[in-house]
Amino acid sequence: MAVQERFGNRYEEPFGSRLVTSAKEEILHRIRRATHDVPKSEHPEDVPVERGYREQDNDPHAEIVARFAERAAEYEATVHRVSETDLPGAIAEACERRGIQTLVIPSGLPDTWVPDIVEALRDSVRMRLSNEELDKSDGVLTGCALGISQTGTIVLDAGEGQGRRALTLLPDYHLCVVREDQVVGLVPEAFTKLAETVKSEGRAITFISGPSATSDIELNRVEGVHGPRTLEVLIVG
Repeated sequence: MAVQERFGNRYEEPFGSRLVTSAKEEILHRIRRATHDVPKSEHPEDVPVERGYREQDNDPHAEIVARFAERAAEYEATVHRVSETDLPGAIAEACERRGIQTLVIPSGLPDTWVPDIVEALRDSVRMRLSNEELDKSDGVLTGCALGISQTGTIVLDAGEGQGRRALTLLPDYHLCVVREDQVVGLVPEAFTKLAETVKSEGRAITFISGPSATSDIELNRVEGVHGPRTLEVLIVG
């Protein structure tokens, strides 16, 4: 039986001639060591921190939106620019092009966005779709909270028309509507807009930069491991 030895607030177990420490305990130990001289009465807001980065993009908004479209496409998302009037038709066309038959619809999504050619699988607080139903669906249609031009990132905050996080993780195809007035220039701008939602409501925030993809040690790209294999974006002017 392994014998634990206590070092300060750490527990370590002998392993041969070495001591094995869990990663969590090692991280906590280093934090305590680095902050040992900080008075207990001191709070983070008591110490001013210089912010040397830009907090706002002053480019014309049309350029910011164009940059968002360009960078989202660089992440291998399929991006279309459409008008408000053409949006329902563009959604139906995207579904028809991919052969979508069952489409996950989060609570609060406008009914005019849901094409007649698909079977709508509606998810709500009272009637949640199972993980199996989400996995077997052909895709999911959502709105978003923000788009970030600087990184080509879409932000979801589990608000109206977005749904819970599982809805955009399990289906293999994600069709996302981003309105031009939801696009901000820089990451700090996005964090400022999201701060109140996080602090007051504690909602989960999801940042999406292109379709799900990862690489193994030999740099072989694998798609669809951590979310949808295909991301299609409709930017509405």
